[in-house]
Amino acid sequence: QVQLVESGGGSVQAGGSLRLACAASGCSDGRYCMAYFREAPGKEREGVAQIDSSGTQGIADSWKGRVTISQGNAKNTLNLEMDNLESGDGGTYICAATCPCQLGRGEVIMSRTYKVWGQGTQVAVSS
Repeated sequence: QVQLVESGGGSVQAGGSLRLACAASGCSDGRYCMAYFREAPGKEREGVAQIDSSGTQGIADSWKGRVTISQGNAKNTLNLEMDNLESGDGGTYICAATCPCQLGRGEVIMSRTYKVWGQGTQVAVSS
């Protein structure tokens, strides 16, 4: 059974940066798809970025130019670097994963792709 350990997040002033990380374990196949979603009060869950073990990745249009997604050496760790954060970017950032999985090039970030969800990490951006 896939398990997730999330880290990072916190508080930052507008224009600042934060890094989130998520480590997955428990899938002997080793082919993970992993993603970060954002939840905020009054808003629908929003996909931010996703990546699979082969390195295929996608970033939501609203986040392009402000986030960088990468994997750890073991391909089961997701790193999300968020730069130039805005006051509206605050919320709960949730790591999700599924295994085995492979993303298609240009595949839209969708909740239904992911079977396992973390508890989430709080991000606060002050103006």
